[in-house]
Amino acid sequence: MNLVMHGVVQRFGAVTVLDGVDLVTHDVEALVLVGPSGGGKSTLLRIVAGLDVPAAGRVSFDGEPLPRDEQGLRGYRRTVGTVFQAFNLFPHLSGLDNLLLPLVHVHGLTEAEARARVQGPLERFRLAEHAHKRPAELSGGQKQRIAILRALVVQPRRLFLDEPTSALDPEMTAEVLEMIGELKSQGIQFVLVTHEMGFARRVADEVAFIGEGRVLAHGPPGEVIDHCAEPRVRGFFSRILAES
Repeated sequence: MNLVMHGVVQRFGAVTVLDGVDLVTHDVEALVLVGPSGGGKSTLLRIVAGLDVPAAGRVSFDGEPLPRDEQGLRGYRRTVGTVFQAFNLFPHLSGLDNLLLPLVHVHGLTEAEARARVQGPLERFRLAEHAHKRPAELSGGQKQRIAILRALVVQPRRLFLDEPTSALDPEMTAEVLEMIGELKSQGIQFVLVTHEMGFARRVADEVAFIGEGRVLAHGPPGEVIDHCAEPRVRGFFSRILAES
């Protein structure tokens, strides 16, 4: 995954959330975005996932510029998977039907083809016995794993995950992080926003620290988390790691 962002700006009304983001990665499978709340991480993720268009700047993956028109963005979004902290499962459908719906109605598979595609992943991630349950009958960890699986079964070029464990207790968090770690072992590319610094250190090929609407540090996880010379980054990790 070669991501290039140059001069990316995003505004909401009079508020500038991203203020000239520059970021270049080379052959990365797992890019993790960290930093303080309100620093611009989720806004940046929404742009690279094709959900929002920046007010200014350029973004490309593997040499292909992200489209800026709605038709082009719809086509791009069909090639990637996005997971949010709020699960976004359809409450009236079973876990299985939540997986089948995008495959049949967005990607054009027959129901038999869709069922065949999801069966193996359901078993691999220990969700097959829960597939008949509706979201209200699932634990938070199970709901988020279904949400990740729904993004995964469309066979995306890459995944974007926005704080997928922030609403979970420690046990459920461990379930979801284990699943994300397994995705990396399978060679699936992803960009992850997280506050789980221990996991970021283990899973990331590169970490980008986003604060004050800019990239304040970027590099291997040990370099950014443990040895960054930028005072704002060093102070953030000193506080976070002292609390953990």
